[in-house]
Amino acid sequence: MIRARMDDGFGIITLDDAAHRNALSPALSRALADGVGDLLDRGARALVLTAAPPVFCAGGSLDELEKGPALDLDAAYAGPSALAAAPVPTLAAVDGACLGAGVNLPLACDVILATPRAVFDPRWLDVGIHPGGAHMWRLEQRVGRQTAAAMVLFGATLTGEQAVAHNLAFACVDPDDLMREASALARRAARRDPDLVRRTKATLAANDTVSGPAQAHDLERAAQLWSLSREGFTEHVKALRARLGARD
Repeated sequence: MIRARMDDGFGIITLDDAAHRNALSPALSRALADGVGDLLDRGARALVLTAAPPVFCAGGSLDELEKGPALDLDAAYAGPSALAAAPVPTLAAVDGACLGAGVNLPLACDVILATPRAVFDPRWLDVGIHPGGAHMWRLEQRVGRQTAAAMVLFGATLTGEQAVAHNLAFACVDPDDLMREASALARRAARRDPDLVRRTKATLAANDTVSGPAQAHDLERAAQLWSLSREGFTEHVKALRARLGARD
């Protein structure tokens, strides 16, 4: 259902159930969560999520939805939850339709790259189900209340270009360039100091609880003092000065 591999310090996870349009069944979601854990155990310093074409994710499995309240919601959202909890940078490379619960997958990632063929369509209400898996909270964090309402309540959809305009995606790139661009970003993150990257991502996440600049200052001050006191920091700065001096 998924393929997971390492590539130059970062992991690539591919949803690979094209026969079911990569529907987010509990089985696929659990497999995704296992893939995230496996890559982290193997030392991945960043993660890229992509999917076998032509559909990125068709949303929840209708076979499972027919179970009604017997549906295992914890299993259904295990994959997005694992992505959201990953301590390393995560990136979704979306080429094709991303529907319903499937939108939770890119929303769980730090950065979204899309192609012009991408379509973000949270059609929960069309299926007769209330959004779940922190969908509306994450969507509103990205696009704001009005666009979230337009998408969830009114059925509006966003293409790749529109997703960028509404801050849902970071960039819209040609399909032929999607994985090259995604890999370049992941590789750059993977080559940075892993402890510093993880601490910085944790601070970004903690911003959700910050009420103003004073609290943000204190949050960043603690993390910055930690970075200044780490073993090897002074030597790193001296080496940087030497490299810059050699360019003069």
